[in-house]
Amino acid sequence: MKKSIVLITLIFFQVYSLAAQKNKDPDVLKILAIGNSFSQDAVENYLYDLAKAGNKKIIIGNMYIGGAPIDLHVKNADSNKKAYDYHKTQLDGEKLNRKNVSIEEAIADEDWDYISLQQASPLSGKYDIIMKHLPMLVNYVKSKAPGAALIYHQTWAYQQDSKHTGFANYNRQQKIMYEQIVDVSKKLSKSGWFKFIVPSGTAVQNGRTSSIGDHYTRDGYHLNLDYGRFTAACTWYEKLFNADVRKNSYKPQKISDLQADIAKTAAHKAVKKPFRVSKIKL
Repeated sequence: MKKSIVLITLIFFQVYSLAAQKNKDPDVLKILAIGNSFSQDAVENYLYDLAKAGNKKIIIGNMYIGGAPIDLHVKNADSNKKAYDYHKTQLDGEKLNRKNVSIEEAIADEDWDYISLQQASPLSGKYDIIMKHLPMLVNYVKSKAPGAALIYHQTWAYQQDSKHTGFANYNRQQKIMYEQIVDVSKKLSKSGWFKFIVPSGTAVQNGRTSSIGDHYTRDGYHLNLDYGRFTAACTWYEKLFNADVRKNSYKPQKISDLQADIAKTAAHKAVKKPFRVSKIKL
């Protein structure tokens, strides 16, 4: 009797899985970020609007704990802890927020195409520290979502006058922080774990060479709510869809045409050259 129940259960899940695969819309891109406030800055604002303007369908999820480093994600995964705020932008643009969600639950919520990983900003340029726990997180995510491709989010260096205590890890020098973040992303791009690197950090650094200058953050480390977040979203859009964001018509109402042009140009140049700064004459 028990064997029959087990067999029926296995058949049910096989049929359910096949049905889910058949019902999957190949035109909908599904991206989940396991991150913190820096992934919130990058994917929760404007990315959906850019996709819509580009006639692209997208579902966006972000697993949020403020300041969460990779080792905390590993601990939460191992204990299946319901520790996250799960922010989701649905296919129709509706935004849903759920509290007390585990990584496993979020991964199971959709058949994600991409799952993004990143380090907390104070440690984002510390390769040896990252490598202490990143392999474990990679293995966990692959075990739970074997059909998803992993990507790595290259975050940005702090503003030169940032008061963040973690800035001391880089002698309070933006250039040093950026160069170490680039060194990490270069090495991870060769690891074989990630489909690609999303170069938000280089996009922001590109933008800092423009007339905006070193005013890309609202507090020294989180992105400016308007052109700052838009620059990161443009970078994600171009990388995810392999589409020139400069040709996308969308612009947030709160930013000027010049700021929009700078954001799109900074993102485009970062995707073309993710590991070095490209100057912007705007």
